Amino acid sequence: MRYGTTSGVAVALAVLALAPGADRAGAQGQAEQFTPEYRELRRTYDEKHTPKIEAPDTVKRGQWFEVTVTVGAGSAHPSLAEHFVRYIALYKDSAEIARVYLHPVFSYPKAVFTIALDEGGVLRAVAEPTHSAAWEGSKKIAVSR
Repeated sequence: MRYGTTSGVAVALAVLALAPGADRAGAQGQAEQFTPEYRELRRTYDEKHTPKIEAPDTVKRGQWFEVTVTVGAGSAHPSLAEHFVRYIALYKDSAEIARVYLHPVFSYPKAVFTIALDEGGVLRAVAEPTHSAAWEGSKKIAVSR
């Protein structure tokens, strides 16, 4: 093939890079740098990384209520271009209820979820910062009729 402009060459290279079987060594190399310990969910307490859950101890079945999750149980996690919280996810036991993605600099590491439950269990908040694996905080919640 002959291309009359450099942009044509760039397009051809981009198409080749997306072709099935194209070498993806760069992506594989990046994935290999993360050890299982890095990816393991952290459940220990850390002042700046552990999500803090604010919610009632008991709610009525099917009634809407608010759950506030702030990243940093002791003090707020930074929100800098080089270090920020990527997302905050809320679970009831092992089922994900909602997830909020955050932007560096412009997003405070806090999310408010409005949910309703049909049975009690454990609310779990998972927050993933850019420099470590995700951190988890939890709170038991009871549901009355």
